Amino acid sequence: MSLNQRHISVGIIRNSQREIFITQRDASSHMAGFWEFPGGKIEAGETAVDALIRELQEEVGIEADEPELIRTLQHHFPDRVIHLHFFLVQSWAGEPYGKEGQPKRWVAQTELKEDDFPPANAEIVAALKLGQI
Repeated sequence: MSLNQRHISVGIIRNSQREIFITQRDASSHMAGFWEFPGGKIEAGETAVDALIRELQEEVGIEADEPELIRTLQHHFPDRVIHLHFFLVQSWAGEPYGKEGQPKRWVAQTELKEDDFPPANAEIVAALKLGQI
């Protein structure tokens, strides 16, 4: 049996105070209630960066400027494998907000907690907390 493969672009939006913008997953979604870095599925014909720019506009209302790919990770679930493409976004137009009504907040990079995020994000959250990104 072949597992479902999904490619997802993720934006780590960091301001000049080294705070990270995060949103909370909808109660009806996979991994509901966890906090996350905004982003979403890469559609057919899209590059990872194109998907990120589109998703950030749709989800949090910003126009990302020169996102930098910092890491790609795989995570295996019983029914799927996800490929996460993490981009650092330090320059953008607009002010990020929960465009879909989702809770949002800015968190000091050093105050991020792995347990607040889906398990697939643990490695990137740990690297951010340690200042490796």
